[in-house]
Amino acid sequence: MNRPVANRPAAVLFDLDGTLIDTAPDFHAGVNRLRAGLDLPPVPYEQIRTAVSEGARAVIAAARFPGLDSTDPRFDELRYAFLADYEQHLADASRLFAGFEEILQALEERGIPWGVVTNKASTYTRPLMRALQLEARSAATVCADEVSQTKPHPEPLFKAAKLAGVAAEECIYVGDHVRDIEAGRRAGMITVAAGWGYIPDDDSAAYWGADAVCEDIAAFRDWLLPRLD
Repeated sequence: MNRPVANRPAAVLFDLDGTLIDTAPDFHAGVNRLRAGLDLPPVPYEQIRTAVSEGARAVIAAARFPGLDSTDPRFDELRYAFLADYEQHLADASRLFAGFEEILQALEERGIPWGVVTNKASTYTRPLMRALQLEARSAATVCADEVSQTKPHPEPLFKAAKLAGVAAEECIYVGDHVRDIEAGRRAGMITVAAGWGYIPDDDSAAYWGADAVCEDIAAFRDWLLPRLD
């Protein structure tokens, strides 16, 4: 840990994909529907999982369509087709990560607001959160298209803190990508690296400069709950 953490945060903010919600199953299913339409075999789950936090372009690249790279005009055609399909299936299998309901309830019982700051567009974020009955519970949800600059810029985090009615420097931000930690640090927040997230094998949350690194949700729960009272 790089600095002491206040015993009681004013709010706790989360990245969405790979941190709060396990969305990879629906990304994986969508990729394989796209491949099936092209008479291609399915790709393994882990091949797609580690690309999800990088966005749709990275997911399409990870799917390794034969003879296709990001400079090919067909790349964006596939990406648009994937996103159109994903919009119709974004909550088929996506769920809160196991153990997170307990954490959210603990925050709510203590009157500590929580929210979401994501580089995912509102077109997908808000329907997903409504489907999982999370939108009304979130004190602040900030999406990529609702700010002028996205993470790693701190603007979305400052906006979330303002929506939650708290000072940014009194918040905790949790994310599974180095850009989350950079954004949180630039906003003056305590940062937590989510080791349970969509992290490639050649990366490690230990090197992101977070104030705390939690390898799994149980470790995050045990780190957070004592600080809420």
